[in-house]
Amino acid sequence: MNPFLLTTAYFPPIAYFSCLKKAEVTYIEQYENFGKQSYRNRCEIMTANGVIALTVPVAKANSKTLIKDLKIVYPTPWQKLHFRGIESAYKNSPYYEYYIDDLMPFFEKQETYLFDHNLAILTTILDFLKLKRDIRLTTDYIAIGDINYRDLRNAIHPKASHRQPGCDYIPKPYRQTFSDRFPFTPNLSILDLLFCCGPEAGEMI
Repeated sequence: MNPFLLTTAYFPPIAYFSCLKKAEVTYIEQYENFGKQSYRNRCEIMTANGVIALTVPVAKANSKTLIKDLKIVYPTPWQKLHFRGIESAYKNSPYYEYYIDDLMPFFEKQETYLFDHNLAILTTILDFLKLKRDIRLTTDYIAIGDINYRDLRNAIHPKASHRQPGCDYIPKPYRQTFSDRFPFTPNLSILDLLFCCGPEAGEMI
């Protein structure tokens, strides 16, 4: 099996972890240019008002700025706002208290680079899911169409119109927060699955 190739992502969607689970080796692209309105700096959660996106503000990038060099900016207390949004959405979910203490550093420490922030999150989430995976970082940009990789960089995207084939994730319905108000919504941030399903989350992806 060829290695999988993924972008970095902020509290990635469930499909992202489904791909990681299937791969023997996964590379995270760190030499690409930043793609706006993607999961690289945003995640989606279910709230009392429906699905909302939590976005990490980043420094203005030019055409030569690599994702590994993209800096997070702190013009507003966005970490506090993200935490409040997550707390409001999930504080009554079955496993919120089970995980939240280990997640708090991501809403307190002011990391310089988005890539480093996301990588630390990924490591923690994989530990929660008990998924031991061989994850590596690219050492140069991998060209689109490289037959040595299963390229999923554009297969997992918030907008359906931007998605390309490659990710064969099939959602498994579970009881979500506010299920009395909204139908099941697939492929939210992995946080949704963790807070709702706890230790069983690893079997749900």
